[in-house]
Amino acid sequence: MTITTISSRGFNQDIGRAKRIAAKSGPVFVTNRGKTTHVLLSIEDYQRISAQGRSLVEALAMSGLAEIDFEPPKLNIEIRPADLS
Repeated sequence: MTITTISSRGFNQDIGRAKRIAAKSGPVFVTNRGKTTHVLLSIEDYQRISAQGRSLVEALAMSGLAEIDFEPPKLNIEIRPADLS
């Protein structure tokens, strides 16, 4: 995946070019006065990185998770009197 960087002025002058680059090559970083301010992605890349449509329940229901050993540490909660001094 190639990352292309263009200035906001270049982006405004040729939005179509930026869209073609994002569709074919990967993210297009848009800069304003040398600082990256925006990223243009194809919808496929956006959906892939945002994992839309997948809930926590679906993620935990994935096959193969039964073989993973996971023992979280026990939580020790102590009740202490409030110090109001």
